[in-house]
Amino acid sequence: MIITGFQKSTLLDYPGKVSALIFTYGCNLRCQYCHNPELVIQKCLKKNIFEEETVISFLKERKGLLDALAITGGEPTLQPDLIPFIKKVKRLGYLVKLDTNGTRSDDVKKILDLDIVDYWAMDVKYEEELYKQNLINSIPYSEIQNSIKLIMEKAKDYEFRTTYVKGIHTLKSAEGIGKLIKGAKRYYIQNFRPGKTIDASLNFSNSFTEEELIQIKKVMDKYVKDVEIR
Repeated sequence: MIITGFQKSTLLDYPGKVSALIFTYGCNLRCQYCHNPELVIQKCLKKNIFEEETVISFLKERKGLLDALAITGGEPTLQPDLIPFIKKVKRLGYLVKLDTNGTRSDDVKKILDLDIVDYWAMDVKYEEELYKQNLINSIPYSEIQNSIKLIMEKAKDYEFRTTYVKGIHTLKSAEGIGKLIKGAKRYYIQNFRPGKTIDASLNFSNSFTEEELIQIKKVMDKYVKDVEIR
């Protein structure tokens, strides 16, 4: 595992749980609005890497004080030793939350079949039309469809979520995303916030107003049981 970020306590990353959070290096997408460009487009420096054993030792020390470990990125499923690492965490008695962009459905299936992740969070980036424009050639759109289906059918618990960026997403995007995840149990609408992003030109003009977010929620309410603006 290439771990380049380690937060020792958070109340925000696993619903209802106190968790530690790790960030894995590398992603197979290049979303303009990504807030972790250092994990995607910048060189991975050895001095920034946390050893697996550092994380495992910390979790051993914090047993009884933490509930879970959340694993995000980057895209964690790119890590060839993700499954062995999760197994180590599970042996310590922790819950595990895994974030994914859903572009590697075979890995999603392997992990689901092993039943070692307690909570999944999949970023549904776009509607079908924009997915087909933004996925690189080696990632077929069917990967997204397969991952959504697998998570909805097999995950113990899960959420889907989308960061909405004005100029990229519209109400049409919400309709398309709604159709992709129709029947899902939980969906979060996240408004774009300017800051550290791959595309430094993005700013507050790319954020939606509260009224616009409510309109997006009304669209998504037709497709998903529990929709919230986060």
